[in-house]
Amino acid sequence: MENIRRPENMQRINTPELAQAFIDEQLAALREQIGEQKVLLALSGGVDSSVVAALLIQAVGKQLTCVHVNHGLLRKGEPEQVIEVFRNQMKANLIYVDAVDRFLNKLAGVAEPEKKRHIIGEEFIDVFAEEARKLEDVKFLAQGTIWPDILESDAGIKAHHNAGGLPDDIADRFELVEPVRVLFKDEVRVVGKQLGLPDSMVYRQPFPGPGLGVRCVGAITRDRLEAVRESDAILREEFAKNGLAGKIWQYFTIVPDFKSTGMTDGRRTYEWPVVVRAVNTVDAVTADVAELDFNMMAHIVDRITHEVKGVNRVLWDLTPKPTGTIEWE
Repeated sequence: MENIRRPENMQRINTPELAQAFIDEQLAALREQIGEQKVLLALSGGVDSSVVAALLIQAVGKQLTCVHVNHGLLRKGEPEQVIEVFRNQMKANLIYVDAVDRFLNKLAGVAEPEKKRHIIGEEFIDVFAEEARKLEDVKFLAQGTIWPDILESDAGIKAHHNAGGLPDDIADRFELVEPVRVLFKDEVRVVGKQLGLPDSMVYRQPFPGPGLGVRCVGAITRDRLEAVRESDAILREEFAKNGLAGKIWQYFTIVPDFKSTGMTDGRRTYEWPVVVRAVNTVDAVTADVAELDFNMMAHIVDRITHEVKGVNRVLWDLTPKPTGTIEWE
C-alpha cells in the first residue's frame, strides 16, 4: 500500500474553515477537469453522493445530470427528500426513475441473502445503464468514492465501486470524477454541512447498499417491506425526540419472515414481530448494544404495535458483534 496514501500536507477536515478551503479547491479542480463537458451521477441520497452532487452543482451547474433510482428499498421519505433538495432547492437536472415494481418483481420469492444482494446490485446497474444510454455527449461519470473505499479495495476487502460494474459500452464512454476520494466519512459530513445540505442527509446513518431488502429478512413481500419501512420511521422519530439521533451509531428495525400469536382489541392475531437493533461502534468491526431508557423502549413498542399494520410484537436485539453482525443479512 505504499502508493495508497493521502496527500502528505493534507489536514484533517474538522472545521467549517477547513471544509470551505477544501470546497474552494475542489470547485476549481472540477471546473478544470470537466470544462464545458457534461457529467453524470448516480444520486442515492446518501451523504457521499449528495456531497458530490452539491459540489458539482456549484462547479458546473446544468452540465450535471443526476439519476435517482427508487428501487422500493429506501427508507420512508428518502426519495421525496432527494427530489426536494436537489431538484426543487438546488435546481439540479435530476432524472427520477420509479423502478419499484421492476425490483420487487425480480426479488419475489428470493430468500437467500446473497442472491438478493446480487439481484439488487445487478438490477441497479441495468437501470442506471439504460438511463445513461438515453443521454448524449456525456463525458464524465461522477462517484462518491471516499478514502476507506480506496483502502479496502487495495487491501482486497471489497471491490471498489467504479465504472467497472457498468456494461462496457457505457463504462468506456466515461472519465471518472471523484472529488471526495481523499476524505474519510466524518470529513465528508463536515464538507456536506458547509455546502448547506440538510442534517438528515449529512448525518444519515450507515445504510446497506441493498437498503431495506436486507432488513426484510427472507423473501421480500410488499406488505412486510412496508412494515419495515413504517417501523423504522417510528424508531428514528422517537430516537430524535429523545436526543439520541447523533449519539447512537446505528439503529433500525428488522421484520423476519415468521409470525406469532397475539391479541389486539380482544381478538386473536397471527402477525409478524418487529426486531429493533441499536448499536454503538468505532470501526464496525465490533459493536456494543446501546443502553436505552426502558420507558422510551416501552413507548416505541406501543407505537409500533398500534401503528404498523401486520405487527403484534416487538423484540429487542441485545446481541453484540461478535457474535452477531450489525445487520441480520
